[in-house]
Amino acid sequence: MAKSLVLRESVGLRYFTFFYLYVMQGIPSGFALTAVYNYLVGSGLTAKSVGTFAAIVGLPWTFQFIWGPLIDKFQYSIIGHRKQWVVLTQLVACVASLSLLLVRDPVAQLGLMGGVFFVHSVFASIQDASVDAIAISVVPPAERGRVNAFMRGGYLLGWAVGGAVLAYVLHHGGFRPAALVQSATLLVLTVLTFFIKLDRADRLLPTFGRAGRAAARAHAAALHDDEENPSLRWLFAELWRAMVERYSLRAFGIIFLAYLASYVFGYAYNYHLIHSLHWADADVSILQGSWGSAAAFVLLLGGGVLVDRLGTARLQYWVMAGYAFFLLVFGALAPFWHVRAVGFTGLVLMNVADPLLSVAAMPALMAFCRPKIEGSQFTTYMALVNLCGVASSYLNGWLLEIASAPVIGLACGGLMLGLVVAQRRLRPQPQLVAQG
Repeated sequence: MAKSLVLRESVGLRYFTFFYLYVMQGIPSGFALTAVYNYLVGSGLTAKSVGTFAAIVGLPWTFQFIWGPLIDKFQYSIIGHRKQWVVLTQLVACVASLSLLLVRDPVAQLGLMGGVFFVHSVFASIQDASVDAIAISVVPPAERGRVNAFMRGGYLLGWAVGGAVLAYVLHHGGFRPAALVQSATLLVLTVLTFFIKLDRADRLLPTFGRAGRAAARAHAAALHDDEENPSLRWLFAELWRAMVERYSLRAFGIIFLAYLASYVFGYAYNYHLIHSLHWADADVSILQGSWGSAAAFVLLLGGGVLVDRLGTARLQYWVMAGYAFFLLVFGALAPFWHVRAVGFTGLVLMNVADPLLSVAAMPALMAFCRPKIEGSQFTTYMALVNLCGVASSYLNGWLLEIASAPVIGLACGGLMLGLVVAQRRLRPQPQLVAQG
């Protein structure tokens, strides 16, 4: 096996692998939460109905704290530690995606469609947890900012395909052709995973029986590990100690609330454009998936380099400060949102916010993770971040009944400004400064 096909031995392969693995996660998310979400709004469904659909799709991502310990409990594998989880869940997610072909009318069969997306999200979230754990164990700390930028960039590209390309297919060909395109794309990318090795000693295919046990012992000797999976009791005890550590708890609290402010206004603004300003839902989806994703992708690559040079805490501070300024100013400009250029600018900048928050925050969360519980700890963080998205989509349906999108934007801007002050008073730990 050539050196370029071993993940630990090739920087370029690491960038490529984590990029396309996140493309796989972005496509279904963009399809469900942009193309289909906007389609349902444009079809006249209430904010509560659409918000409930989005919450159902995102709910499994809040269960990642369950998958993390399971992945870490059975992390060792002859095909690559934790890789068996990635391969298995990718295959099942493809089957779940094909099940969307059962839906003929998304509006009339909203319950069925939401249920199928829910099942797909369950396995996609396990895949995500596995990929994140592999990234923490394989990527050197000095590369994490740039690799995280490629991961978020891959997710954005996938979101653009799911949100813009599949929105076009949805409106011009129907729901079932869009679901078929998604499934075929996921299947092609799944095949790639079989040919990626984490370590040189890994095998491409597992072996079973006596030969399999002998191969496992040889594999463990080659990697200098004892191939003993930790107990669940030890995993949960270590996870609890890591999660309640004083500094990481405060730092994560700031990140959590920053995501919450971003998601709440993002959902409210999309609904306002389609429902109140009467933008075509296809236009909103395509603009988000094209110009919005392109702008975010360019900024992500630059942000990945900056986070490796400046440090996560400093970049996170400036990202939140800039976002607070945007929310307050843009909320004050609400009387001009009907102007196409103003509305379009807001849409693009909203798309940029989440990736920039991620590229600044994710390396910090990776740095908090302890050896042997990387999957458990990071997926717990991500489960809580995903809870922001689910809670905000559901909460948004209620908020829009008592407040307008501009008011919600100003409130989120005030919250973000308070987080900037809190971030300034939170001194980063020495090891995080060193890694920056």
